[in-house]
This record gives sequence, C-alpha cells and structure tokens, in this order.
Amino acid sequence: MTDITSQQPPPATGRPVSPPLPPPSAASSTREDLRAVMAARRDLGPEYEDALVDSFLDKLDVEIAARIRNEVAAQLRHQPPGPVVKQRDGAVGVAMGSLALGIPLTGIAVGNANLPGLLLSWGGIIAVNFAYAISRRSQR
Repeated sequence: MTDITSQQPPPATGRPVSPPLPPPSAASSTREDLRAVMAARRDLGPEYEDALVDSFLDKLDVEIAARIRNEVAAQLRHQPPGPVVKQRDGAVGVAMGSLALGIPLTGIAVGNANLPGLLLSWGGIIAVNFAYAISRRSQR
C-alpha cells in the first residue's frame, strides 16, 4: 500500500511553505502496531476486536498529542515576540487629585489662617507631588 499523503502537494495558503519534516520514527512504529493489532485480531477472534481497537486508539491519541505539542512548540519558537504592554501611568491621577484637593484646601486654609495656611496647604500638596515624582524616577 502506498502512502497517499506523500503524493499530494501541500495546500495553497498564501504563506511560504517550509520544507517538510522527515517522518518521525513513531510513524513506522504506529504502522507496526496496527499490523500487530490486525494479527492479534486474526489470532484471538472477533470477540477481542473492541479491546484491540480501543488499545490501539489510546496509543494513537498519545502519539498525536505529542506531535501536536512538538509542532506548537516549534511554531512558538519561530514567532516574533508580541508587542510590549505599556503600564498605566498614575501621574495624571496624582495631578488631578492634587488639583481637586487643592481647591477646597485653599478655601479652608485662607479662611482660617490666611497666607500662612495657604502656604502650608499648597506646600503639602507640592511635597506629595514631589515625593511621587521621585518614586517614579527611582522605578525607571
């Protein structure tokens, strides 16, 4: 019996076709296993046919899964790395929070302590923003 798959050209996919890999030794082992199952079926009779087929199919499933794992691993090795995911920057949030807190703090500080209160409240806001900027710089 001839191998039909070796006579057919690969399907046209629009992508360059890599040279075919040599058939693994497991393929010849699978053929030999099938021949052994067929011989065992002749020797044992039809009452063992289901058990023989199930045993052969279980072995075939394991072999197919191994081939798929190898092919996926080979494809992943040849893939370029994905795009770099940019982390969200919290600087906008800190700036908006500073402005949102600065407005009421300015009113409270000027109403209670005039100019010293204003300088103290905005000094605290500036200190928080400065500390955040320093922490970001050390992370780079």
